Parts: sequence; C-alpha cells; structure tokens
Amino acid sequence: MKLPKDILTIPQLSRQNIERILSDAFRFKEYKGAPKARDQVLEGKSIALIFEKNSLRTRVAFETAISALGGHPIFLAGDNILYRAKSDTSRESIGDITQNLDRLAHGIAARVNNHKSLTDIAGYSKNPVINLLCNEHHPTQALADLMTIQWHKGKTTGLKVAFIGDGNNVATSLMDICAVMGMDFSIGSPAGYEIPRKFQDIARSIAAQSNSKLEFTNDPKKAAAGADVIYTDTFVSMGNEAESKKRTGDFKAYQVNAETMKCAKDDAIFMHCLPAHRGDEVAAEVIDSKQSVVFDQAECRLHIAKSLLYLLYK
Repeated sequence: MKLPKDILTIPQLSRQNIERILSDAFRFKEYKGAPKARDQVLEGKSIALIFEKNSLRTRVAFETAISALGGHPIFLAGDNILYRAKSDTSRESIGDITQNLDRLAHGIAARVNNHKSLTDIAGYSKNPVINLLCNEHHPTQALADLMTIQWHKGKTTGLKVAFIGDGNNVATSLMDICAVMGMDFSIGSPAGYEIPRKFQDIARSIAAQSNSKLEFTNDPKKAAAGADVIYTDTFVSMGNEAESKKRTGDFKAYQVNAETMKCAKDDAIFMHCLPAHRGDEVAAEVIDSKQSVVFDQAECRLHIAKSLLYLLYK
C-alpha cells in the first residue's frame, strides 16, 4: 500500500502502511553491508534536512539512510532559514524557501519548533516532506519504538505500553501508533501535563476501530500495572528549559525506578527515546539494566529512516 506523500503524523498512516514500513525496516536491519542495488532509490537525488532543534540520533540516522540509498543529504540549520522566515523582518517566506528547495532538491525532512511550519512546507512542496519532530508529534520515533517492541516481544498485538511522564510529542505519537495497531496504551502524567485533549480524542476514535484500550491517569503505578513496555522521556523537553525548576518538582513522583518496574510484567522492557537524565526521569538501575532496550531503540531510528525513504521514493 502506497504511503502518503508526506509523513507528518501517525494518524495519517493506516495499519497496512505501518506494517509495510516495519517489514522493510527489518529487511534493512538484516543487511550486514550496504543495501541491495534495487534499494538505491535515491541515486542522483538530494534531500534537504532542516533542523531548528538539536539532534543526534535523528540527524545521523537520516543522513546515513539517505547516503545508504544512494542520495545526498543537505543539512540546513533552521535558525538561518525558518526562524527568519517567520519573523517580521524575514528575508524570505516559508513558501518561497520551500518552492526553491523543490527546484534544488528532491524532498525535505524537517525538525521544527512549530507543527504549522511543517504543514506550511508540505502545502507548498510537491516533493515528500517528513516530520523529524515538532512540538506536537514525533512520528519517526514512534515507528522506531514499534519496531523495537516487535524486535524484543516478537509481536505488537496483545501488548500494553505504559508511558510515565510528560504528555509531550513523543507520548502523543506513541499513543497514536498503539491506537492504530490495536495495542493497549496507558499514560501516567501529573495534572496539567497530560496529552492534549484534542489528540486524545483523535486516538480514541482510532482505538474504537482497532479495539485498542487507552488509559489516562495521574497515577504512575496504575499506568504501569501489568505493562509489557515501560517508556519515559525527559521531563524538560527542548523549549521547556525555563520551566526546569517547576517541572523537576511536579514530576518528582514520576521517576521510572525499580518500584515502577515491579508494577509491570516480569519480562517488561524499558524504553526511552533519549537523551536520558539518570536520576531524574529514570533511575540508573533501570536504564542500565538488562530490561533496558534503549540502544536497540536508537538503532531502529536508522532502519526506519531507510524504510520510509525507500517506500516514498521507490
């Protein structure tokens, strides 16, 4: 089944889309060397990578994936492009920037501060646009998360995924992919830090069709109860640094530690999208334990990047 032109959010994708993305991602994972000749779908093509925010795993994964499929990645610092495009004294608008890139490159992948920047870019671009993270969604991370779960659990059906912490972009996309795939999802967040209601409602409508059970609670232990996967993320995301002191207090009871893991199943795995802060959102005894799969999870970012690019350009 053909993918949408743009990959901006998980709800854009059908279950069949996601299953195909995972299938090709596992195929790329099994390659010990370079992808096969038939996979060189980006030969002679360049992809513009726009980053308004810092990145380690996403940038390296996509630059490596583009090169592996025969293409050329072009890194563009977002503070030199999109920030000025959105200011009153802008040198060039997002529309003009995008239409220029459409003539000079063959696609755009962007990590931006505001989701509207992505929808604007996608609206102007005739080429594929991939969301590499915004303030609302992180679809490529969710796809890598699902691949990690499949890798370690051998399945995605009949599982419960529990997210402990801030109802941020990572939590939203994880909720979405669980809903699409018919997996149960529970999130324990402090009051005031829940996943926005508008995104909960979208996921609920999807879950009603897939028989996924969604749970939203302020009790981290209730969220973790009987889970196959325990997941957390930083309590202070990029852009929230000014709230660091307040968030540290508000999230004090939400650290994933040995007591949290005891609430889950004995064979539960621990996941974190990284970077992690030992002693804050997760205890070292958990992230450095045998239950932790965080570096396998990071590796999956590369395989998902290859799969998405392959399916968009083949």
